[in-house]
Amino acid sequence: MIDLSAIEENVINVCREVGEFIDREGSQFDRSRIEQKEGFNNLVSYVDKESEKKLVGALSKILPGSGFIAEEGTAIEGTNGYRWIIDPLDGTTNFTHGLPLFAISIGLALHDKMVLGIIYEVNKKEMFHTVEGGPSFCNSKEIRVSPIRSLQESLLATGFPYYEFEKMNAYLEIISNFLRQSHGVRRLGSAATDLAYVACGRFEGFFEYNLNPWDVAAGAFLVQQAGGTVTDFSGGNNFLFGGELIAGCGVHPDMLKIIRKEWGC
Repeated sequence: MIDLSAIEENVINVCREVGEFIDREGSQFDRSRIEQKEGFNNLVSYVDKESEKKLVGALSKILPGSGFIAEEGTAIEGTNGYRWIIDPLDGTTNFTHGLPLFAISIGLALHDKMVLGIIYEVNKKEMFHTVEGGPSFCNSKEIRVSPIRSLQESLLATGFPYYEFEKMNAYLEIISNFLRQSHGVRRLGSAATDLAYVACGRFEGFFEYNLNPWDVAAGAFLVQQAGGTVTDFSGGNNFLFGGELIAGCGVHPDMLKIIRKEWGC
């Protein structure tokens, strides 16, 4: 049995170190070094790639034998049943444009069951963290999802896809419904940060499709450990690898009802 609390502390330290690297590179970032991955507007920079190398190297030492799923291509099977699911820089487009909202996202799963989640929002230096069996924290202070249960009193967050635009009309109809029935819908450009903000009650809910496991693994676990609900668009549990996710507090049932209707679930 591993000591999750000790691992959590070590990973937090690694996040701070890599966050300093990202912050430093951001202050002198050369936009000519942006690369285009497969798909329109799917950007990557040398900062993403170098951050992933640093994270994979450090996490391999913290938990030897563990596997990896990472955004910039690191894929290791592992031998001990544990697997890190990481996004070294969630919010790359924000980062490359000098918009100060991006994060490091690290989840740890044991046989596809999440046991640790950490999101470090680099600019505000906010460390959101949780382990199996415990609450969620922000900078060591316990956090909970919002107590609001009325959609009319809620502030929601979403993201927009880089591909599969054929579903955009249905998605815009969902957003239109929420705009008419809530305090508003925000698009921050970092799914990890959106989920961390649901976990600490800044948003009542978040929804998006065309997501990857590294976008949501840590954040979804943070929301669940903070008392929230996370499902796919059908209300099921296939949100980690299924590409679509709804996370929320007491407004989740109302969000799910609207999304299921417009999405055709």
